[in-house]
Amino acid sequence: MIDIPAGLAASQERFNGEAGRAFVAELPHRAADFMSRWSLRLDGPSHYGMCALVLPVLRADGTRAALKLQYLDEETAGEPIALRTWAGEGAVRLLDYDTTTGTLLLERLDASRALTHEPDTRAATLVIARLLARLTTVSASPELHRRLGEVAAAMLERTPAVLPLLPDLSDRRLIEDCAAAVREVATEPGDRLLHWDLHYDNVLGAGNANHGARGQWLAIDPKPLAGDPGFELFPALDNRFEPDEIRWRFDAMTDVIGIDRARARAWTLGRVLQNTLWSLESGRPPAPDHLDIARRLRTPR
Repeated sequence: MIDIPAGLAASQERFNGEAGRAFVAELPHRAADFMSRWSLRLDGPSHYGMCALVLPVLRADGTRAALKLQYLDEETAGEPIALRTWAGEGAVRLLDYDTTTGTLLLERLDASRALTHEPDTRAATLVIARLLARLTTVSASPELHRRLGEVAAAMLERTPAVLPLLPDLSDRRLIEDCAAAVREVATEPGDRLLHWDLHYDNVLGAGNANHGARGQWLAIDPKPLAGDPGFELFPALDNRFEPDEIRWRFDAMTDVIGIDRARARAWTLGRVLQNTLWSLESGRPPAPDHLDIARRLRTPR
């Protein structure tokens, strides 16, 4: 028996509708199936995010692991490809995977030690930067179908229809500037393997048995695509939002990762454009924090 968290059910209802409800309803059966198939035993209470239920388990030999039952879509389908490519360098290790359902068996990290609980946000930002420096050293596998060039082209195509939905003229000009910045870099979208969602909750303590040369912190839950590392900075600017720290975080991350600051600025404005399009197309106003990030980065220092 497993508990289905109300928060997971609510997020699946909100984002995936009927398909999300079907996913949640099937979770007890899916969990039982993979516990049997991979000879696993439940080993504690579950954890969950917006798209997945994670069960701490023990393998037949007593090894601690985590069974991740997730809603399979374009973003989550790339997760095992990325984890295989990284092979534990800066990220959680993939132990097994089912292509039909998207179910993963992962090494178990220390879920009680998320980077979001680090009180020093500058220290936390540097952890993110060092992880990104490691993760983006490798090229994306040809198996990975999500490509930043295609994402950027789609954003630019959608922008003209969405701009009139911004009633504030200064906001509209800001988003026009974001689109202009993307146009300048879109012809060179890059080929690095990107995590895309490396915020502070997606970094966990490795645990004594795991870190060693791999470091004390490891990334989880990638929504990978191939592209420019500059597209990776936005989550660490937006999560644990501190307006006066935006410039410091941006400069520190570009320095540690070793990437061109002008290109990183353009791709970060692209993330603001992406999120604004999603919001407006869903009938919601853009997040004020996102617009603030764009305003503070729009003009180079």
